[in-house]
Amino acid sequence: MIKNIFGWLFSPLGRIALLIGGLTVLSLAVWGISLTQASPEQPIQFPHNRHVNFGIQCLYCHPGASRGPVAGLPTQTKCWGCHQQMQITETSELLKPLVQAVENNEPIQWVPVAIVPDFVQFNHRPHIAAGVNCEDCHGDMTQVTIAENPQVFNMGWCLNCHKEHSVDNPELRTKLLDCGTCHY
Repeated sequence: MIKNIFGWLFSPLGRIALLIGGLTVLSLAVWGISLTQASPEQPIQFPHNRHVNFGIQCLYCHPGASRGPVAGLPTQTKCWGCHQQMQITETSELLKPLVQAVENNEPIQWVPVAIVPDFVQFNHRPHIAAGVNCEDCHGDMTQVTIAENPQVFNMGWCLNCHKEHSVDNPELRTKLLDCGTCHY
């Protein structure tokens, strides 16, 4: 029985079946990985470029980045603090979810875009202290409407950055390339 199966697999038709099966598995893997990198649907189609071009700093809406691991997402109170003063708020289709959230006293259910796995302990604070700008990792928000990852956040990408920032400092390099720096 097994001999018959192996005999068929090595026949021209069997090789074609193996090729099709292998391509199917590869396609499903690529599709699955692309889903993990796709920007999620947000409750408000927030135009980052417009807000950045008005001169609003990243840390105004994401103040947690300077204090700890999570940058934080703005509350409807933070958004409403500015938008209640603008006439366009009541007529803008993009802002209707904000107005409804404020009227119903419900939080905006933002969906985080940049998420690291549970086994990675990422903290914004040391990166900001080291002079890493938000756009170094999150891209140029003056060119982006809805937030999206400009690159794949993975260990290789992070290690390359750690290597670049510690090239002239062996002590820092040892610390930044130690597994325990991010996995503890």
